[in-house]
Amino acid sequence: METMQQQSAATVIYNREARMKSYHVQYGDGLESLSVKEHPIPQPGPEEVLLRIHANSLSYRDLMIFKGSYPLPVKPDVVAVSDGAGEVVATGANVTRTKPGDRVAVQMFPYWTDGPFALEHAAQIGGSLDGLLTEYAIVSEEAVVHIPAHLSYEEAATLPCAALTAWNALTGGKALQAGQTVLTLGSGGVSLFAIQFAKMMGAFVIATTSSEEKAQRLKALGADDVINYRTRPDWHDRVRELTNGRGVDQIVEVTGGTLEQSIQSVAIEGQINFVGRLDAGAQTININMLFRSCASVRVVAVGSRAQFIAMNTAIEANQLHPVIDKVFPFEEAADAFRYLQEGKYFGKVVISQRHVNR
Repeated sequence: METMQQQSAATVIYNREARMKSYHVQYGDGLESLSVKEHPIPQPGPEEVLLRIHANSLSYRDLMIFKGSYPLPVKPDVVAVSDGAGEVVATGANVTRTKPGDRVAVQMFPYWTDGPFALEHAAQIGGSLDGLLTEYAIVSEEAVVHIPAHLSYEEAATLPCAALTAWNALTGGKALQAGQTVLTLGSGGVSLFAIQFAKMMGAFVIATTSSEEKAQRLKALGADDVINYRTRPDWHDRVRELTNGRGVDQIVEVTGGTLEQSIQSVAIEGQINFVGRLDAGAQTININMLFRSCASVRVVAVGSRAQFIAMNTAIEANQLHPVIDKVFPFEEAADAFRYLQEGKYFGKVVISQRHVNR
């Protein structure tokens, strides 16, 4: 009976000969390469699902693709953006994990189901595979994750990259324990989620930022202490002061350019979760300093589907809401990317298709 309903849902779409719009980008050609194209709505294969995308969120990864500095393969004329949430409207004959009407987000690495990251997991949405800045998308059923019931599509769209990276950082290596101390850097999406998750797990959180205004917002989000790195460029010394000389148990390192200061801030046998390269310049690390720290530097590549499901369970149980800075309509996607490039946001930049005429 369910298969007949699925086929019926698909038939309604395809019999209309409806068409859809999507945003494409050329790797390394800048925002000027962003273009809108029109296509027929595709039909899912046996293990695929067709999604009506309702919202997307943007990340620094998208800017790296514009710049040509993203380290993984990107296909020519790729449909942009890895992060999105929407509704299942049709499924292939062999699909068992979801059904039409389900509210879902999409796993950025669709074939990474569980366990450590490996080369066979490297295919990624919005890179080697088409992305989600589109009205409809075909994805493998392996990529689909049900979203928390209390979140809007706009909120759920922020989860696949920034939230899952923060979750993996705090749980995927040395799992954070209540009473431990976490250091987050700046106020980007990963850092904000890391604060929320760390507080949810019972940790003491120290954050860095560039202004008193942002410091107050970070404290409102849950940070216990905030260091202004403009007035305290030696912020690693302040971290030591706040931890009675011990250092922090975990650090969410998002820039790369501050890695040496992170090493000076971490406790013996602590963990530095290296999650981003906002500062892509060459870095020289004092090897003796790293050796003396007895700490681990762990590279975090977003997360698996199993981690995504665990994260969503925790988000729903704690009724956590992501921080969204600004929402743009689908027709103004280029403006959303420009706003992201300016770097003045606090929280996620989201594109909503709520008012798109279908």
